[in-house]
Amino acid sequence: MAEQSRPDEEQREGVNLAEAITTLQERQIVKGTVVRVDNEGVLVDVGAKSEGLIPPKELARRGEGTEQLNVGDRIDVMVMSVEGEEGSILLSKKRADFHRAWERIIEAHQTGKIIHAMVVDKVKGGLVVDLGVRGFVPGSHVDLSQAKGRRFEWFVGQSLPLKVIEVDRPKARVILSHRLAAEEERQRRKESLFTTLEEGQVVEGTVKRITDFGAFVDLGGVDGLLPISEMAWMYIKHPSEVVRRNQRLRLMVLRVDREAGKISLGLKQLLDDPWQEVPDRYSVGDLARGKIVRLVPSGAFMRLRDREIDAFIPISELAEKRVGKVEEVVQPGLAVEAIITEIRAEERRMIVSLRRAARERERKRVREYMQSQEDEGRVTIGDLAGELLRQVVERPKVETAETSDESPEPESPEPRGEVPRGDEE
Repeated sequence: MAEQSRPDEEQREGVNLAEAITTLQERQIVKGTVVRVDNEGVLVDVGAKSEGLIPPKELARRGEGTEQLNVGDRIDVMVMSVEGEEGSILLSKKRADFHRAWERIIEAHQTGKIIHAMVVDKVKGGLVVDLGVRGFVPGSHVDLSQAKGRRFEWFVGQSLPLKVIEVDRPKARVILSHRLAAEEERQRRKESLFTTLEEGQVVEGTVKRITDFGAFVDLGGVDGLLPISEMAWMYIKHPSEVVRRNQRLRLMVLRVDREAGKISLGLKQLLDDPWQEVPDRYSVGDLARGKIVRLVPSGAFMRLRDREIDAFIPISELAEKRVGKVEEVVQPGLAVEAIITEIRAEERRMIVSLRRAARERERKRVREYMQSQEDEGRVTIGDLAGELLRQVVERPKVETAETSDESPEPESPEPRGEVPRGDEE
């Protein structure tokens, strides 16, 4: 018989189809093959002398129609009635699905297996999911870490991993936890990632959280720390200057601490290092232009124009006179000109001087004055000495690219007709 050639699997999942004629019982679940689909319902071959019929109302829950079934599909059905030895057989697919759903739920509860279900509604106190039966996820068991706006409404229509934490079939109650399932999945992904992650490896991740000291990046269930010092080659005050939340980044793995479960990441390592071009672009004695970006007790940092390089101005190189506090001379945002006095590219260090730049500007003005007098044929030693004295007296408090035209400090009162004593040149 044809029934004898069917796989053993069919005998395990339902009944022995070779004995189906005499063993079909009401409320029994068997497997069958769809042989016809029309408006009257679905005709299913369950191994008996006649096919069984699934009426439209017994096809599926929630208004699902016959278009979900095709001829040849293997489905579970429940026997609702058998009329006579060769009579008609009435079947139900939705009742078989309901029974199988409870079996899966009970098995998942007993084994701790994670199951997935669609969220169909948000109600007071939690979420409703469709497991084939109604399931409830309390609000305290919803993992909001990935929800946009951290609102329950975001989950409606989403398929979630869930763990069954309570089952009461007589009361048709199923309580589940999304939080426990999400934590278990994250731990599994973390263990998998730590087995393959190596220092120097390039990975991709999404910025999840920004703090004052860096940003936490999701590498696929595992968070790595991107410190502020590893974001850019130049100094930045806050990570938000470089990265933003939910931004996708390519990063380099700098350190992996498997025992502590920590990953350190770097962004600047995948960017061009501007210091590599410094020896070719700059030399000691060059005039550099930029803006003050940071003050420290020992001096100020100047960011070179159009370059991600910060040069240091020692407090002794800010002005000719002795400077007590750096902020008395410069402030962040001030545009300045400085002479490069030292370059150590291998140490990512450049020293510049505002004082020497101011001296050079004075010398340039004297040369221009002498040239103008020579052109007019009336330059004298007295003219030159007078011009030098005027430059010294009128020297501004700070000579910078933006402040060189400011009003000079007032001259010290001296007796009329006398030459100032001291260290005249």
